[in-house]
This record gives sequence, structure tokens and C-alpha cells, in this order.
Amino acid sequence: MTLLNDHAAEPDPTDALSSVPAAGSRRGTPPVGRLKFCYGPMDCGKSTLALQIDHNHARQGRRGLLLVRHDRSGAPQITSRIGITRQAVEVGEDTDVRDLVREEWSRGQHVDYVIVDEAQFLSPGQVDQLAELADEVQIDVYCFGIATDFQSRLFPGAARLFELADELQPVQVEVLCWCGLPGRFNARVRDGEVLREGDTVVVADTEQSVVETSASARFEADLATVRYQVLCRRHFRAGDLGPVTGHHGQLRLT
Repeated sequence: MTLLNDHAAEPDPTDALSSVPAAGSRRGTPPVGRLKFCYGPMDCGKSTLALQIDHNHARQGRRGLLLVRHDRSGAPQITSRIGITRQAVEVGEDTDVRDLVREEWSRGQHVDYVIVDEAQFLSPGQVDQLAELADEVQIDVYCFGIATDFQSRLFPGAARLFELADELQPVQVEVLCWCGLPGRFNARVRDGEVLREGDTVVVADTEQSVVETSASARFEADLATVRYQVLCRRHFRAGDLGPVTGHHGQLRLT
């Protein structure tokens, strides 16, 4: 399903009988939006970057739509660990993201770009919808999220973004394992142990708190002390969380 009415077929610019385009021409191809995925481990500043991009676009008069799926705060907002917060629209399991854009149109608001935080939690179908927004109505789409889950496997939404995105950008802020090496693996930790089994979606922070889980309520007591810690591959495989400290979040080297 497309967002716009079908138009008469344009001449195929690759046809041998097509006229030679002027220098720099895109061969008559209509302008399209971009689908970009910025990814990295926890604590690398993805949400901060999302809000900075929103700020940069908005100050140039562009209007954006901010979306989020399972923010760590448990509220429909994009939150950064440095204290910046913006209200956003929560994307539900069955949300058609194209409908969210249509609702803006119905209120007489145009949408130049869409920002999606925690995009790893989107379904593959929702990622397809974002690609359609970019291709069919020329909306720039910026997605931010984690690539792999606590078992080091790609999230379905992240995997689809790797398949479809025009641009893939690892966030450049380096997160360190406790040993000082770059950390890339998001270990799920409970009572000082790295968990290897469990629900894919357990939303928590690098502090001991749980916002939301896809499990039923009977697991809530057990999950009360769940946190995440970013590790290098060696220590992720070994389940080695490093020296015991009084700080319950990501260990610091200062």
C-alpha cells in the first residue's frame, strides 16, 4: 500500500532510446527521502544524537515527528542520560507508522522528517513502512538504536534496518568495557551474574531498574535488580563483569 495515488508511469531512464540527461541530472528519478540507521551499544549517546538532529532540523524551519518504542523512562518521550528530554509518540506493537504521518497531515501539519529512537524494538514491517515514507513521500527518516540483544543476536527491527537503510552509521562515541577495551556487547546482569536466557525485550538501564518487560507480571519480582553493562567480546563471552564496586551502573575508568 502506498501513501500517494498512483501516477502515470514515467519513461524508463535506463531505456536505450531515452534521451541523454544533462550533466548532474538524476536521470529523471523523483526525489526521495533518506532512511538512516545510527546504531551502537548502550551509553554511546544515541538518544542525545537523535535530539541534536531534531534541534538542527527544527531551527532551519523543518517540522519533524518524534517516535519512540520502549524508552527507558517508561513514558512516551526520548530521554538522554545527559538530561535532555523531548516528548514523542509511542509506537505500539500494531502501530502503522504511516498512519501517524497521516494524522499530522489531517491536522494540516506537514512532516519533513521522522526520528525514531529505540528503533531496534520496531517490527520488520514497521521498518518497511518507514522505507515507504522515505521513498513515496520524500520524508527523511532517522532511526537510532542498539543492533544486538543481550545474547549478541540482531534485533529483528535492527536487522531489517541493516537490510533497507540508505545509510548505516555507528555512533562514534566510544563506550569502554571495564577493562578499557571498546565495549560493543550489552550484557544483561542480575545479582552480579550475566544472564544468557530470557525474553528478548527487557527494558532497563545501566542502573538497577526495570522499566518494561515482554514477560508476564509473575517475573516482576525477579527482574527488580536487572541492569545492563557494556562489555568487550572477551569479557562478554566469559561473563566477567570486572571488579566489584559500589557503583551499580556502567563501570568508569576515572
